[in-house]
Amino acid sequence: MPTFCRHNRLVENCPICSKKERVSAPTRSVARRPSKPEGSGAVRAPRKSASSGMTVRRVQRAPDDGYEHDIVPGLRSSVDAGRLADELAFSAARVRELGEAPPGLYGDVQRESDREEAAWLAFLITYFSPLSGEDPWATILERRTTWASGENPALDGAEFGPRTGYDAKRGDAAFIAYRAWAERGGGQIAALAGEESWTLQHRFDRGFERLGLPGFGRPARVELLVADHHLGLVQLDPWTMHLSSATPMDPVALAAKRILGIGDPVLLQRRQRELAHGVGVPVETLDLAFYNWSLPVDEERYVNGADAVVDQAERDGIATALGL
Repeated sequence: MPTFCRHNRLVENCPICSKKERVSAPTRSVARRPSKPEGSGAVRAPRKSASSGMTVRRVQRAPDDGYEHDIVPGLRSSVDAGRLADELAFSAARVRELGEAPPGLYGDVQRESDREEAAWLAFLITYFSPLSGEDPWATILERRTTWASGENPALDGAEFGPRTGYDAKRGDAAFIAYRAWAERGGGQIAALAGEESWTLQHRFDRGFERLGLPGFGRPARVELLVADHHLGLVQLDPWTMHLSSATPMDPVALAAKRILGIGDPVLLQRRQRELAHGVGVPVETLDLAFYNWSLPVDEERYVNGADAVVDQAERDGIATALGL
């Protein structure tokens, strides 16, 4: 029979008496598994969810060696901090390359005299995402259409890069919504630029908000706006990664929480800016850097179509700023 306490509640539901029950209950000895040697760095093998078939991969974490620094309060390993310095240096080089000597189809965007066609090509690059490997532009060249034609690329059998904006459940809905949004705004460039009174930060935020197309998530929106800015299509200030809009499995958001040691969106936004300013790189470099940092150590860095070479002096400066 159920037992009631002096507070007229079921004992197990009473916040006072239930504690007393737990304290007075006899303890049982539990056999523990042998612990792994400290510093072994062992990582569990990927496992699959039986219900969804989704692969669950545990992020590798280097052994704690006493490292700590105020601008990366979540890190406890100088190895992890060193990898972060590597990725920040590469991403910074890639951002500079976009503005100074953009490679491949990015160069076509910058050289295109028709700015609407240039903006459409930038959208296609972001949507398909450059492939990893020797020919990053293969799919985009094969599926590319023009803005003036009104035609959208065929998606059946297409190959997509690691950071694509494609959602199989939505099909070409993002293309349809993008064209409709641009037409309402008087063209792609005009829609991105918005009102003359807008600050550059406000323009970035409104562009991010307005590009919330079907399946076109946070990573693709940030990447498109960063590319449009550095390729000279629209002036804005990519001052934040908008992690409050991230999905639960967004690798950049997960990496940010680990590196910055906080999950609160407001504090994450503040700490990402403190990190960028602290090591002397633009905030927009953090997105690709965090993505690559989150990859397993034996997986090749995703260069996102870049030919950029890391400036060793810059990398050393970032490492120094991180206390390495």
